[in-house]
Amino acid sequence: MPHFQAWEEFTRAAEKLYHADPMKVRVVLKYRHCDGNLCIKVTDDVACLLYRTDQAQDVKKIEKFHSQLMRLMVAKESRSAAMETD
Repeated sequence: MPHFQAWEEFTRAAEKLYHADPMKVRVVLKYRHCDGNLCIKVTDDVACLLYRTDQAQDVKKIEKFHSQLMRLMVAKESRSAAMETD
């Protein structure tokens, strides 16, 4: 499971993974209070991308990216296009 150190690399890889097969991609956010770590994982059961941070400034970036992915996942156009290819 690759751990990304750079946020930009992680977002590019996650978007590429999502656009490759939107129907199989899952996104998980996990916060561990005892460590103060926030982790975002994007997977399609074959590839798993992970970004972990303990910096408060990264929380806003993760929140914005997560919202962007959720909007893509619920958009009618992407779902109908993905279902047509199956």
